[in-house]
Amino acid sequence: MAVKVLFIGGTGIISSAAAALAAERGMEVTLLNRGRSRRAAADGVEVLTADFADDAAVDAALAGREFDVVVDMIAFTPDQVQRDIDRFEGRTGQYVFISSASAYQKPVARLPITESTPLRNPFWQYSRDKIAGEELLATAYRERGFPVTVVRPSHTYDKWTIPAFGGWTAIDRIRRGEEIVVHGDGTSLWTLTHAADFAVGFVGLLGNPLAHGDTFQITSDFVYTWNEIYSILGRAAGAEPKIRHVTSAAIEQALPDRAGQLAGDMAHSVVFDNTKIRRLVPDFNPVIAFHRAAAEIIEWHDAHPELQRVDPDLNAAWDGLLG
Repeated sequence: MAVKVLFIGGTGIISSAAAALAAERGMEVTLLNRGRSRRAAADGVEVLTADFADDAAVDAALAGREFDVVVDMIAFTPDQVQRDIDRFEGRTGQYVFISSASAYQKPVARLPITESTPLRNPFWQYSRDKIAGEELLATAYRERGFPVTVVRPSHTYDKWTIPAFGGWTAIDRIRRGEEIVVHGDGTSLWTLTHAADFAVGFVGLLGNPLAHGDTFQITSDFVYTWNEIYSILGRAAGAEPKIRHVTSAAIEQALPDRAGQLAGDMAHSVVFDNTKIRRLVPDFNPVIAFHRAAAEIIEWHDAHPELQRVDPDLNAAWDGLLG
């Protein structure tokens, strides 16, 4: 009998690739989301429309159905995690929580990072909320056997996204010959994982009883400096970037709405040991290197002008830092 999987969300960077691969491998995949994504659901996938914040709408959409696996791609706070525990306890054989590798201790004490690296991030609320969600789920597993599996992705991308601080704004500036701002001296190490590679490890955990009560990081082994990342993107876009290095603190002061994203994540070197996921999912073997994928990313954005969103606030902040 096919494994029945519910993806809450299901049309994001990670979830699109995972849902498509799960369906390809014969799982019965259902997506529950608001139906507003530009990304189309994979062939053979059932789509239910509801805002998960609306309990009555979700009850009506699910109509008492049960699933072998529930994957929540949009649970970011402890309250949202508790909502899932209350809703799905006793109704699913496995609940998969998408945490974040940014939850690991900052500053990083030692490399490579493993699942046993302590969780502590005093710089970024997003990461602290993920840690709190993990703690709720760990308690539910220990006390009542709630069948949770925690997954910690790092920076995962696909052709829809520019995997760099600045996004398309940086590409636009590079093409116009303007300087871009890169944090620190640009030499910290950063791991980039293509969503298609991530999906192999992720789908291998679905319906797998050996994953219950456990935590897995899923990343590639492709590691770049930030200077290299921007140079790769620039070459794919047809121009060599003009880089100005600025401290992370100065950048976050100029962009207070993004406070913590650098100090709590991108400014630190992150290299991961994926031994654990490889042991449980032997076919997990990332093969898509960023210097190969960058051309596809730029080509896709050039073919879809609606994705070429330039952030005026970021532009102004960078101009101020460069002035």
